[in-house]
Amino acid sequence: MKINVVYNKNIDGYKDVLEAVEGLLISYKTEFKSFDIDNMLSFGEISLVIGGDGTLLKAARYYADSKVPVLGINLGRLGFLSQAASVEDVVEAVINKKYYTEERMMLTALDKLALNDFVIKGCDPSRTSKFYLEINGKNVCDYIADGLIVSTPTGSTAYGLSAGGPVLYPTTDVISIVPICPHTLNARPIVVPAGEEITIRTGDKLLSVSIDGFDTTKCVEKIMIKAAKNKALLAFLKEEQFYSVLRDKLHWGISETK
Repeated sequence: MKINVVYNKNIDGYKDVLEAVEGLLISYKTEFKSFDIDNMLSFGEISLVIGGDGTLLKAARYYADSKVPVLGINLGRLGFLSQAASVEDVVEAVINKKYYTEERMMLTALDKLALNDFVIKGCDPSRTSKFYLEINGKNVCDYIADGLIVSTPTGSTAYGLSAGGPVLYPTTDVISIVPICPHTLNARPIVVPAGEEITIRTGDKLLSVSIDGFDTTKCVEKIMIKAAKNKALLAFLKEEQFYSVLRDKLHWGISETK
């Protein structure tokens, strides 16, 4: 078995975890290669990713073409996509192939991939903008808002959730469109099938686009978003853990007690 070990050197504590993972893999006499998140290569049949959810998102997009599953070891704040288990448990499960995989749809636009979302705003972030939404070339509605979030089901529990969007089961093939701070009470999120092509323009002429919360493309005239052909492949130690993660990390459905 060959394993990629991907790490983010910008996150505190990565070095100790990286050394622990490499030491365990050596003790198991397993072939592996370690890569910084900015210099990944395809080597193994699974990738262990040391970092937060942002690191995992980047690795998942990179390894989607080769259909290599990625399994996160969380060093970030929330770790919604990453594992909370010990390093020893993660490595042992991978060596013994006791993990589960899920395909997750991605979005594509501007020759880029997003596993979570595209966030569209005006080029002047200090003011609201008017956004024109088209689906399959037909006008749907206009929004006066700070921006729009176009997300996958995986991304529905990220920025879209904090903006009032729906929680979507992560393996479904749908796209959500959520306005950010709309200046009207009748502006609501919309969920459309994955086969739709979404086009967004603005009355301010130009758009700023953020991809999975990191890569930003500024000042484009319009953006056309659709489902990507390839899907990301995520690995987990437990099967069907989505609802338990909602409860444990987002405190969903848990009443406050004194």
